[in-house]
Amino acid sequence: MYLPTYCSSSSILRACRIRTASTLSASAPSFSSVVASRTSAKQDSVRFSSLSSVSFRSPSFSSSLRSSALRWSHGVDWRSPVSLRAQIRTASPVLERLERKIATMASENPFKGIFTALPKPGGGEFGKFYSLPALNEPRIDKLPYSIRILLESAIRNCDNFQVTKEDVQKIIDWENTAPKQVEIPFKPARVLLQDFTGVPAVVDLASMRDAMKNLDSDPDKINPLVPVDLVIDHSVQVDVARSENAVQANMDLEFKRNKERFAFLKWGSTAFRNMLVVPPGSGIVHQVNLEYLGRVVFNTDGVLYPDSVVGTDSHTTMIDGLGVAGWGVGGIEAEATMLGQPMSMVLPGVVGFKLSGKLNEGVTATDLVLTVTQMLRKHGVVGKFVEFYGEGMSQLSLADRATIANMSPEYGATMGFFPVDHVTLQYLKLTGRSDETVAMIEAYLRANKMFVDYNEPEQERAYSSYLDLDLTNVEPCISGPKRPHDRVPLKDMKVDWHSCLDNKVGFKGFAVPKEEQEKVVKFTYHGQPAVLKHGSVVIAAITSCTNTSNPSVMLGAGLVAKKACELGLEVKPWVKTSLAPGSGVVTKYLLQSGLQSYLNHQGFNIVGYGCTTCIGNSGDLDESVASAVADNDLVAAAVLSGNRNFEGRVHPLTRANYLASPPLVVAYALAGTVDIDFEKEPIGTGKDGKSVYFKDIWPTSAEIAEAVQSSVLPDMFKSTYEAITKGNPFWNQLSVPSSSLYLWDPSSTYIHKPPYFSGMTMDPPGARGVKDAYCLLLFGDSITTDHISPAGSIHKDSPAAKYLMERGVDRKDFNSYGSRRGNDEVMARGTFANIRIVNKLLNGEVGPKTVHIPTGEKLYVYDAAMRYKSAGQDTIVIAGAEYGSGSSRDWAAKGPMLQGVKAVIAKSFERIHRSNLVGMGIIPLCFKPGEDADTLGLTGHERYTINLPAKVTDIKPGQDITVTTDNGKSFTCTVRFDTEVELAYFDHGGILQYVIRNLTKQ
Repeated sequence: MYLPTYCSSSSILRACRIRTASTLSASAPSFSSVVASRTSAKQDSVRFSSLSSVSFRSPSFSSSLRSSALRWSHGVDWRSPVSLRAQIRTASPVLERLERKIATMASENPFKGIFTALPKPGGGEFGKFYSLPALNEPRIDKLPYSIRILLESAIRNCDNFQVTKEDVQKIIDWENTAPKQVEIPFKPARVLLQDFTGVPAVVDLASMRDAMKNLDSDPDKINPLVPVDLVIDHSVQVDVARSENAVQANMDLEFKRNKERFAFLKWGSTAFRNMLVVPPGSGIVHQVNLEYLGRVVFNTDGVLYPDSVVGTDSHTTMIDGLGVAGWGVGGIEAEATMLGQPMSMVLPGVVGFKLSGKLNEGVTATDLVLTVTQMLRKHGVVGKFVEFYGEGMSQLSLADRATIANMSPEYGATMGFFPVDHVTLQYLKLTGRSDETVAMIEAYLRANKMFVDYNEPEQERAYSSYLDLDLTNVEPCISGPKRPHDRVPLKDMKVDWHSCLDNKVGFKGFAVPKEEQEKVVKFTYHGQPAVLKHGSVVIAAITSCTNTSNPSVMLGAGLVAKKACELGLEVKPWVKTSLAPGSGVVTKYLLQSGLQSYLNHQGFNIVGYGCTTCIGNSGDLDESVASAVADNDLVAAAVLSGNRNFEGRVHPLTRANYLASPPLVVAYALAGTVDIDFEKEPIGTGKDGKSVYFKDIWPTSAEIAEAVQSSVLPDMFKSTYEAITKGNPFWNQLSVPSSSLYLWDPSSTYIHKPPYFSGMTMDPPGARGVKDAYCLLLFGDSITTDHISPAGSIHKDSPAAKYLMERGVDRKDFNSYGSRRGNDEVMARGTFANIRIVNKLLNGEVGPKTVHIPTGEKLYVYDAAMRYKSAGQDTIVIAGAEYGSGSSRDWAAKGPMLQGVKAVIAKSFERIHRSNLVGMGIIPLCFKPGEDADTLGLTGHERYTINLPAKVTDIKPGQDITVTTDNGKSFTCTVRFDTEVELAYFDHGGILQYVIRNLTKQ
């Protein structure tokens, strides 16, 4: 048994459950008799207080995942190659003897009576599991499947310390408790990271080890206690496009730019136990998760339980399409989960979304997801689960489901969940999971009432609210120009575009004067005459996890390219086209089908395997194109198959950004403009001189289905993921030190030791209000984490650029903010640096500046913040509704904290961002309903005092507090510490400080 270096006494109690498992009864007591059998957690915690420095793995977090369960379906052990070798150290014999000695002393799980064997059809057993049916509790039959996963986790981890029987009861009584916003703990089975968010997580772990040493404690206590998978996928940029050598060229540049970061991550994979790092060039984290990492059901040390995951990317929700409960959290939350802390969450409401009918001819999964996104945004699902059901489910492939689940952040839900059914099992087999593994998954989920069989009568489940969609009503569409839920039917696109040109500046407006709207800009592109107008497409990218997991739309794009080639249509050379598949499997089936050559002909050469244009890694536009757009103030367009199109995200020069299916990306690239009515206007002129229309190049559903059937083969998945385990030459050549403490390089501009734990002592700082604070920024509604957090390219005149240039970094080597997330100095300077940010203190001026209130000077936000900070003056941020929506960016909380922001007052918060603010010690406050800065007459020029009680114990979750200003105004806000656990984090100055102090005491 693998022994992590530390754990709480409750983990000892949990771990020892497995010791008694084989002797536990398989009887089926009632719920009340089960909980009556519990032992006293208080007595147990006292009994083991002298043993608290010893830790034992709980069944759900066993290391056998790494030594054996990673072979769960592919017959491949990722840890065996040198590049991905296991870092599991042998437990000392002393600890093993001690473990055996105290095994019989541990508290029994109060639900031991429902721990039962799952027999194999041919004899023997798959393992043992906590049986929900054995509770004989009729309320469970009505629970949504997504809530059953939370219930099973609570039962399995119940130790009456971190997880109590009362928590289990709350979940069973979900219909009554969910509307009351009750708190529950949740222990995910694993954590998923990508490199942009993974680097700061590993930086924090490394600096926490230093903090432990400074507090005269053991640094090696800092280790992930749950399996952590980190996929390096966000660093590739489209520097080279339209070239057969693009993949190699871009990877070469990727390693040159990021060698230091990659070496740091490789060090982390060897220094920390239980951490797997998947090298660059392997694919997009969510597709790798879907095709390979997703277990669906764990079998760990003979204990069966559902897979669940939290990830530091909001689109972790894509795994929900596989029936795995997963969602995005901030890096701060993920780090705490890695370190054995239960996630504190509000028991969510669940929206039941019924699907019926079948998609019409020519309608894609992307059209469906944009429709679903708009419906759910309108319905209001922030903080809720969405669970899909109905006879229409049988019409959706697993890839279609994953496409819908992926967009959960865009419709605002925590999760968009598709329970496991026969379609899921077929996909598991397609992607190379073994027959035995699939049989185990099906048997377990059926036995625990977590499997949907549409051939059997299905009991109606209870949902918090209901929606339904007839798939026959879905029509082709795109979304934009600035938000993913602003859906536009394809037939209305031309009219909508012209209204956007007319409308005042906003989510659907550019305010281009009428006389300017038909402007034609002529320029020379590589010696050839070229023309751009408002709406001209300058970027067309098949990118992002949303669609690149879906063979039907990827092969559909290939068929559009093929038909266009055959008719003589070509994409204009000045359109920056790119194809970034989510995994190597995509390349295999595009080659198998023969369609990749047609995509190449249209400029959609593969540029790399990772997340590119959708996160701003679109690379530079050709200088002639960039000059034509910038010098003439053109509203240029990007069309991408991504999930995000917020302002300034895709490229600084594309003010209009539209989300579309991969086939539509090709179609718009061929048209060269979004200012077109595909039903009435030709896309271009064919080689025979005749007009070619959209219908001439659009494939039929039968053509796409035939291509999928003949081209997507199971062996492709097996061979692709076997290749991943070998790494690549760039990665394998990286040499890293073997030290457990990181050797910080003070001259590094990529990896920097953060100041979070500077001067930290064992005494928590306690509650702290805010006195006479200035308003750093005054915002309206829908400020996203893209506005707050450093993202995309580093502007040449920005504070971050100044910092880099002062350290000898040439502008060409700035790289992106995402690639420098391991350096707090760069990231603090890039916070609130979005070029499209609208700060009301600037009276309508757009950009990353603010007013320094005492002097009236207009400064970069960072410079103003530092001036306040050096003067010892607190600052706050005032905002409107949905503050912090978008990606789960930890730097959207870390950055403001480093700038000295003490509180944020908003009309409402996005779930993850509010939690992250708490995790960094920032106070989140909500205006009372119907109130905001405008209604209260706040200009932002006031000074604000937030009166918190002096003791954390006197603060209650969700209580009202008074905010006063220096001009005599006062108003009431709700303090958004939502749980007692969050108050504990605030008391300690942040979640990481809380963990360090607790570990130091053990």
